[in-house]
Amino acid sequence: QVQLVESGGGLVQPGGSLTLSCETSGLASDYYSIGWFRQAPGKEREGVSCISTRDDSTYYPRSVRGRFTISRDNAKNTVYLQMNTLTPEDTGIYYCAADPNYRIEAMCIFGRQNYKFWGQGTQVTVPS
Repeated sequence: QVQLVESGGGLVQPGGSLTLSCETSGLASDYYSIGWFRQAPGKEREGVSCISTRDDSTYYPRSVRGRFTISRDNAKNTVYLQMNTLTPEDTGIYYCAADPNYRIEAMCIFGRQNYKFWGQGTQVTVPS
């Protein structure tokens, strides 16, 4: 059974940093795209960072490029999202997702897509 479990969310002041973790279990040995997505109140879900387990290539949309870094520790089956210089616009529920059928660019661009495996989400709040 596949599980993705996010952690690390919380309240952080503008300009601050936060690191989220997505621990995976049960994923087959197939190559996956794994992405971080956020759902802000009243807005559509959007992809914020994606990584390929094939070659650790990454993709970032322009809104977070230079501020967010996605990485993974294969030994710990964990994908991280390092977020720097946070603003109130980064507030939302952050989810990780995994799917073997999408390239990382498509996964991150089409945030509304119903990817194969999802975690339960972790809240990030940056007050204004």
